[in-house]
Amino acid sequence: MEDFGLPDRATSLAASVPSSQPNVFVRRLVPADAPVYRALMLGAYEHHPEAFTSSLAERGAMPISFWESRLAAGAEPRELVVGALRDGALVGAAGVEFESREKARHKATLFGMFVLPPFRGGGLGRALVEAALAAARARAGVRIIQLTVTEGNDAARHLYERFGFVAFGVEPYAVAVRGRYVSKIHMWCDLAAPA
Repeated sequence: MEDFGLPDRATSLAASVPSSQPNVFVRRLVPADAPVYRALMLGAYEHHPEAFTSSLAERGAMPISFWESRLAAGAEPRELVVGALRDGALVGAAGVEFESREKARHKATLFGMFVLPPFRGGGLGRALVEAALAAARARAGVRIIQLTVTEGNDAARHLYERFGFVAFGVEPYAVAVRGRYVSKIHMWCDLAAPA
């Protein structure tokens, strides 16, 4: 299996996707994956708008070069995305953004975590988070990773807690969705802590 630039630890995690999901593996996405990644995420923005800060209209208007830049090759990209593929079709993704400012280079952000509904509950979310955390740990100097999760999305929150993420605050009125406001829970994880 080709690892597409994920660190060795993430490559080994790719082989550990649960057997309840046959023919599925996780790998780093590359610019050639941009059209299928775009389609997956536009569906996520459309059907789960409360889960994302970006909107379908905003992201749908972005050129394919935006999506390709998220999947840029190289050893130390600003962002990278891992994808779960079943029989060659992209069924889930999670991204990591690395902070570039000098005083904040020890931080990364987990973003855009999404698994298609028919593939939930079989360990794909776990495999994506494992691969994203492995990529963050592999980056020299990165100590913590942060994320936000929609208040009330207990399944996602519990998944993150199993990896050591801890809530450190709630942002009220974080996102306006269809005439109502949604709060976001801010969470962080110490990448140096035992896995």
